[in-house]
Amino acid sequence: MQTYIIDQEINPHVDQWEAEGKFPAHKIFKILGSAGFLGVSKPVEYGGLGLDFSYSVAVAEELGNIRCGGIPMAIGVQSDMATPALARFGSAELKREFLLPSIMGDKVACLGVSEVGAGSDVSSIKTKAVREGDEYVINGGKMWTTNGTQADWICLLANTNDGPPHRNKSLFCLPMNLPGVHIARKIDKLGMWSSDTAELFFDDVRVPCKNIIGQEGMGFTYQMLQFQEERLWAVANILTMMDNIIQETIQYTRQRRIFKQPVLYHQSVHFRLAELQTEVELLRSLLHRATALYIKGNDVTRLASMGKLKGGRLARELGDSCLQFWGGMGFTSDVLVSRFYRDSRLMSIGAGADEVMLGIICKYMDTLPKN
Repeated sequence: MQTYIIDQEINPHVDQWEAEGKFPAHKIFKILGSAGFLGVSKPVEYGGLGLDFSYSVAVAEELGNIRCGGIPMAIGVQSDMATPALARFGSAELKREFLLPSIMGDKVACLGVSEVGAGSDVSSIKTKAVREGDEYVINGGKMWTTNGTQADWICLLANTNDGPPHRNKSLFCLPMNLPGVHIARKIDKLGMWSSDTAELFFDDVRVPCKNIIGQEGMGFTYQMLQFQEERLWAVANILTMMDNIIQETIQYTRQRRIFKQPVLYHQSVHFRLAELQTEVELLRSLLHRATALYIKGNDVTRLASMGKLKGGRLARELGDSCLQFWGGMGFTSDVLVSRFYRDSRLMSIGAGADEVMLGIICKYMDTLPKN
């Protein structure tokens, strides 16, 4: 995949798409879909390859060779964030209408979970879906929606009753061209520039009852299951990026001289790079262990949360250390390390902030204070 699709179809255009604040999702997803990369672990009858999740992890690692964070993230939303619940719990009709064209790259998907007042705290979302006959009427809004300005459909989480917050939510397949769906704006971000991120509003949007994924009231549970794959995918993707940043930093510091010798020859530099590479390898081992357990049917929420926590923190540490060794060049937009420094900051926020990961880990360790 890297040799042709990434090197020929994506990387030559990344600088332009970063400057424009958007990449052509339909074009790139169709290329990826035709090559089989948008549904490697999805059912064969809906266009997938029917392989286990370890192959999705391998694809995520390979996508780390794209020279920005925004495009891999957008691809990950399509392949492993907006579609796992649909593939696992959706009706055959929904899978034909939404999953099949998403796997083939004919439709762009986005995920509607976060809101202005409910990011990592998913249970606090306010968007409501009220049943009226054979339809649900949806009102509310979603924030930080990756692919939001280009998407054909959204996997939307909404409250469908007034019960307890963990049992009152449902997931919907919602076409983005329905009356009442408003793309309020494309959000200007610190990093991930080539990925379009939207704020959305829903004003009396009517969607058929058959568009609900699985059972009504199970949306929170389905979304938490989706998060396992999403977090493992994110770790896999950023590992390759970190490898590449270290290698490019080695190459640059080997030829850049200070005080009559290459920067790399200073012990503080080559020792630090050795420490960082060691941390990357440790994280890779955690990812592969968690993935092996997951494909055997185990709950890997604890390990996935640990991986996500460590991945975000290590990316920040590695980006900062390597950028420093580039000197003034590191403070320009001309080099990959500065883009990584901006893009990777999201890892500690998106799909559950570091503090939420710590809370999940503590829950599994049984160290959270009892109310």
